[in-house]
Amino acid sequence: MVDLNSYSLKELKELQAQVAKAIASFEDRKKLETLAKLRELARADGFQLEELTSMTSTRKRAPSAVTYANPADPSDTWSGRGRKPRWFIEAMTAGKSREDLLV
Repeated sequence: MVDLNSYSLKELKELQAQVAKAIASFEDRKKLETLAKLRELARADGFQLEELTSMTSTRKRAPSAVTYANPADPSDTWSGRGRKPRWFIEAMTAGKSREDLLV
């Protein structure tokens, strides 16, 4: 083990830079090795890796149907998914039920 206490600040910073480069180089080599393994695995099953990786990025979620409408402004709607709009919370606090706000 190296005694780092004997190094000057300049030497420690140089060592730190060398270690950072070595880590980056190691990670790059491992990534390339893993990529080669994945390409070979895809090829063994009759695919190109790019075919398989593009499958997940092209999937789009269908828009949700409108379920609730703001009684004060019927064009202001909410599907019932995600964060509740302020008007919905205010209507519920005012005593309205979910059924009252259905489209």
